[in-house]
Amino acid sequence: MKVLVTGGAGFIGSNVCEALLTKGHQVVCMDNLLTGSERNIAPLRNHPFFEFQLGDIRDLDACDRAIQGCEKVIHLAALGSVPRSIQDPLTTNAINIDGFLNVIHVAKEHEVKRFVFAASSSTYGDSAELPKVEDRIGKPLSPYAVTKYVNELYAHVFHQSYGLEYIGLRYFNVFGRNQDPQGAYAAVIPKFIQQFLSETSPVINGDGTNTRDFTHVENVVSATLLALETDHKSAANQIYNVAFGSSTTLIELAEMIQKTLSERKPTLQIPELTFGPNRPGDIPHSHASIEKIQKLLGYVPHVSVETGIQKTVDWFLTQYIQL
Repeated sequence: MKVLVTGGAGFIGSNVCEALLTKGHQVVCMDNLLTGSERNIAPLRNHPFFEFQLGDIRDLDACDRAIQGCEKVIHLAALGSVPRSIQDPLTTNAINIDGFLNVIHVAKEHEVKRFVFAASSSTYGDSAELPKVEDRIGKPLSPYAVTKYVNELYAHVFHQSYGLEYIGLRYFNVFGRNQDPQGAYAAVIPKFIQQFLSETSPVINGDGTNTRDFTHVENVVSATLLALETDHKSAANQIYNVAFGSSTTLIELAEMIQKTLSERKPTLQIPELTFGPNRPGDIPHSHASIEKIQKLLGYVPHVSVETGIQKTVDWFLTQYIQL
């Protein structure tokens, strides 16, 4: 089929585009390259089924051009990061809500068969319940969390009002190949790897006991393609957690990275950890129930956190330093 992937030059998007091409689908990759990168899609450029369109989801006409002839949509374009949303809620809202509305509107207008979109674990907000179950959420803790919850509400309303079929995927702390370690809002795993490689001490927010359900990108790609391709009607018009289904403390995470780097580069001088204050808007603990996605989509997360860290470190070593 022909699939529009918004945010296709981003970290998750580029991995999804590659997987779609491997399965024989045609891909239209739309990205404004604000947080995505040409480097992520460079290996795909010469593929006969790959088309790149430079465009911003805040531009309705650009969305309309990109979706021409597409049967389904995977909407991944967004301005991520809880801290960035607290610093700049207006841009976060414009991209994540106005942009989302543009994309789902053109999907409805062009009568696409399914609209798959990236939701977020941040939607669970101040709920202390563990593991996180899809139908029980708390109040949002950041502008970013608000925007991602609004996306879920819009998807439901577009299904109720216009019959648009959707699947929303609440991704949990995704990491892996093509994730950028640069910038103030870089995710924790690539940032830690880069800092250890430069023999500087990464700062852990809080005392290190906060937990996350870290999820390797290969698991996320698998779940996303299952959502795109399933023909079970009971699986559609649902929100799913996408995670490994376990919790890892930040200290445990740092130790995994340290261990892998020590094995790969024994001469590396790895410093001690540094601890700082908790970040505003952060959820203290995150652990997803994956029962629903296992039951309705047949999802199996094959890559563990430890194996994912090894894969990610190996990728960083080939990309960012000369061996």
